[in-house]
Amino acid sequence: MIEKVANIGKIPELKKRILFTMGMIAVFRLGAHVPSLGVDPAKLFDFFASKGAMSGVLGFLDLFSGGALKNFSVFALGITPYINSSIIMQLLVYVVPFLEKLSKEGEDGRKKISQYTRWGTVLIGGIQAFGISFMMKNFGILTEQMDANFAFFTIITVITLTAGTSFIMWLGEQITERGIGNGVSLLITISIVSRLPEGAIQTYRKFSDQPTFIPILILIGIFVFALIAAVVFMYEGSRKIPVQYAKRVVGRRVYGGQSTHIPLRVNQAGVIPIIFAASVMVFPRMIISGVQQLVLNNVTMTKFLQNLSGLFSPSAITYNVVYTLLIVGFAYFYTAIVFNPRDMADNMKKYGGFIPGIRAGRPTAEFIDRTMVRITFAGAIFLALIDLVPRLVIVATDVPFYMGGTSILILVGVVLDTVKQAESHLLVRHYEGFLKKRGGKA
Repeated sequence: MIEKVANIGKIPELKKRILFTMGMIAVFRLGAHVPSLGVDPAKLFDFFASKGAMSGVLGFLDLFSGGALKNFSVFALGITPYINSSIIMQLLVYVVPFLEKLSKEGEDGRKKISQYTRWGTVLIGGIQAFGISFMMKNFGILTEQMDANFAFFTIITVITLTAGTSFIMWLGEQITERGIGNGVSLLITISIVSRLPEGAIQTYRKFSDQPTFIPILILIGIFVFALIAAVVFMYEGSRKIPVQYAKRVVGRRVYGGQSTHIPLRVNQAGVIPIIFAASVMVFPRMIISGVQQLVLNNVTMTKFLQNLSGLFSPSAITYNVVYTLLIVGFAYFYTAIVFNPRDMADNMKKYGGFIPGIRAGRPTAEFIDRTMVRITFAGAIFLALIDLVPRLVIVATDVPFYMGGTSILILVGVVLDTVKQAESHLLVRHYEGFLKKRGGKA
């Protein structure tokens, strides 16, 4: 590993990509501290410090914005609107014939879909900014001037936060194109990592006076280690289906005859079901907050909306049940979209491949589909547990920062993918050098 890190400096292209990525990350972190207008910083700090907001919906949003929501900066929405727009567009590609046709038109079609994704980001960002403005109003965090001119505050917030999330989207695309790793995933990872030092300090201050501080610290360490191990195990876990290729004679050469396997990942959907489910669960409370502003004079309706909002509290049973069902449902839905057993079976049949004991064609597709359904169930339950259990532990222990299984799942996945991409650059560099050497001898 030390040798690989040292080799990075010897490859100008890889070094340039890494430096560019670090520069974009620095800009992203700088923007997280540029405040937006209309919010009283003292009231905002007291709210996040005393009301346990970090363990709820706002905690999730603040996690993906790297603390920008807690500062109510221009990057308060983070990259979440872009994620939601990308997922929705990816789903629509398989549902809307026009978009499906575009996806098959090569680079031009992908550019148009990317443009639609950007417009979707602006739309979703505007909706979320509108909802957050009402939430700030309900929580009593606005300055007196903006509280009296709430319509103006809403307009400013929608424009500012939407522009901020659009700029983050651009940063992510630039990192993907000119840097190292997936830009959006890296920005999410940096947002999560940036929260760790502050969270560790707050946890130390809260529990250091207790006589059981050391045992608690050891238990937290064991829990986090076990969580990381489980995530790595499931992230790399796969079901290998054996495939045999028949021998074919083409001219004087014999092709095929070897054995291989199809790796079906247990967690085919990655962290997308969690992100999508959490994003969906954000909207009810935002909508309820907006409606409450319209019926302030109706006591009965206000009480009803308060009770309804309580059902979507992260500590409520109804919230966790619906949230778990959404994770499982989105895991199946996303896997069904990105994984096509029929195409896989047709390609195997085309090249003379077959699964031992299974007839080629439709029986093979049905066998792969049944296998995928079973392992997806295990992966979906794992996703639900890896998010639900740590979050409940955080709520029960009153840990002063939001750091759950979702965060670790994202961190592990992004780190592994980025390291693999860096290694691919190293391998390509070595391979090119070998070719030049052989060419010189010739």
